[in-house]
Amino acid sequence: MQTGLLWFDDTPNRELKVKIEEAARRYWQKFGVPPDTCYVNDAALKGSELRVALSSPQGPPLRVVPASNILAHHFWVGVEE
Repeated sequence: MQTGLLWFDDTPNRELKVKIEEAARRYWQKFGVPPDTCYVNDAALKGSELRVALSSPQGPPLRVVPASNILAHHFWVGVEE
């Protein structure tokens, strides 16, 4: 992914899924297309991939991928090329 939206959310007690949904929603508002991929820090997912169904606005499932180069509490959202 070359272009995307970097989202930061360190709100305690908020579920990871909610943080990812907010980042994806903002990407959709800003760029007019739904994202399909979100990179998060390895520790957030403990090394495994995840799929998140976006609740609002309705869109395709978002692939959530752990990445060692993403800082904690940051979310790199976009469309995989």
